[in-house]
Amino acid sequence: MKKIIDLITEEMKHAFIEKGYDEKFGIVTLSNRPDLCQYQCNGALAAAKQYKTAPIKIAQEVVELLQSSKTFKDITAIMPGFINITLSEQFLADYVNQMKAEEHFGCEKEVNPKTVIIDYGGPNIAKPLHVGHMRSAIIGESLKRMLRFMGNKVIGDAHLGDWGLQMGLVIAELKRRKPELPYFDESFTGDYPVEAPFTISELEEIYPAASEYSKSNPEFKEEAKNITYLLQNNHRGYTAIWNHMLSVSVSDLMNIYETLNVSFDLWKKESDAQPYIPEMIQYLKDNNYTRISDGALVVDVKEETDTKEIPPCMILKTDGATLYNTTDLATIVERMKLFAPDRIIYITDKRQELYFEQVFRCARKTKLVGENTVLNFIGFGTMNGKDGKPFKTRDGGVMRLENLIKGVNDEVFRKIMENREMEEEEARTIAAKVGLAALKYGDLSNQVSKDYIFDVDRFTSFEGDTGPYILYTIVRIKSIIAKYKEIKKDINVSKEILPATTVSEQNLMLELTKFSEMLQNAYNETAPHRICAYIYDLANAFNTFYHETKIISEENEAKQASWIALITLVQDVLDTCIDLLGIEAPDRM
Repeated sequence: MKKIIDLITEEMKHAFIEKGYDEKFGIVTLSNRPDLCQYQCNGALAAAKQYKTAPIKIAQEVVELLQSSKTFKDITAIMPGFINITLSEQFLADYVNQMKAEEHFGCEKEVNPKTVIIDYGGPNIAKPLHVGHMRSAIIGESLKRMLRFMGNKVIGDAHLGDWGLQMGLVIAELKRRKPELPYFDESFTGDYPVEAPFTISELEEIYPAASEYSKSNPEFKEEAKNITYLLQNNHRGYTAIWNHMLSVSVSDLMNIYETLNVSFDLWKKESDAQPYIPEMIQYLKDNNYTRISDGALVVDVKEETDTKEIPPCMILKTDGATLYNTTDLATIVERMKLFAPDRIIYITDKRQELYFEQVFRCARKTKLVGENTVLNFIGFGTMNGKDGKPFKTRDGGVMRLENLIKGVNDEVFRKIMENREMEEEEARTIAAKVGLAALKYGDLSNQVSKDYIFDVDRFTSFEGDTGPYILYTIVRIKSIIAKYKEIKKDINVSKEILPATTVSEQNLMLELTKFSEMLQNAYNETAPHRICAYIYDLANAFNTFYHETKIISEENEAKQASWIALITLVQDVLDTCIDLLGIEAPDRM
């Protein structure tokens, strides 16, 4: 189904051609003066230069030709050569009815669907999720849903951090505390316990303790390094502990991500890429992509067009150890081998942009990816407190993500109980959905790359540009439809939507027609904030229509049925949009 603006543009282009002008001048855009008209065409101004004719004359010729069109209620040439357009009520109603009948409201899918991997988790095992993990999870989940909606095969990967010295530190600290465990007995040949020798809470306490202890105890740090080496060479006891850490951590992570309504198709780990490293390094050497720089193995990635310094991509340190670069390149090799993706998207803090620039250039230069494989880095800004600094707990520490979620839910629960009578259990269930909407909408309504202020009072408000306001609008529509069902008993949502009879009804239809164009733009720009802006405008348009229209008490049954069909479509569009954001609406609030 064509976008409404494309239909209007096609008609305008034909008129320009018929009057002897190039079709390129017939581009139609949304009006920048909605108080005067709905759409506008400024092509006559540009055409005047090419055809050496007064712009108003060209505009008048085109307008005269289109006066009889059923598409337009009003089309006018305005000095010095603007064409102002207002659509006919019938054309608008026909388009909205077609949206209602089409799958996905007529939104055109990707012509050539792609296989896309999105790397948007990045949690580390043995460490709790903190607020810094929230943005990548929320943004990645929304992009995954958007890309799927447009017809692509999308694979979401949590990509766990499970490798390196942090593992050695945890095992060394566990050995210091519980040396009697069979994992540390080199002569033990039996089966290791099925149950982990620690809970998730204990595990999360062990790592910072080990890290702190290693700073003042060099022998402990050396032991941790040795354990790391042995682990990476398949030491039986240490591998068993590592598997316990994975099991306990992933189970806890899954619960928290589920609370965020975030899910992954893959729970791949840094360690999964390790088997690809030796062959990859040999390939880089054999094809003369590498050189030795101060004892380290590097690949030069600087290009002649660079205006800033781009350091080489280091593959091996002077002692032969691998780095994050090495693992990330090997992960790309693994992904190409297993999934042959057309595109890989990485979502992390924007401060890692240079790092990913190096890795991507190295992957391209060394042909680890195909010529047409797209590598994207999407860097997000910082979530800050009201003081403008990175969000922290009251005592200055990094806040755990589950505590942030609980705090938002508690605030929503308080507001619900303050304003209406409701059983506590039901209020808690509703607060969880509304709180998640407050958190996610508050984040996603900002451009991804921008820093923003986390303001729990504003985010949890039921008024203004907030998640709760959007959900409240959906619940209001549900309530109206439920009342209509009680009265009529046999609701028929397939009823035709009649042409608008009021300005607010017409404006609501106009907002609906912008869905496909909005989603296409959000998809092309990987920009969830465009969805947020759209549903806020749509919710406002509905609420204006609601306050001016007595739907339930309307005596004209045909008009009433039309309105019910219209607001049902509004609810369906809003539900679709919030699903793309990873949000769900309750049945009442």
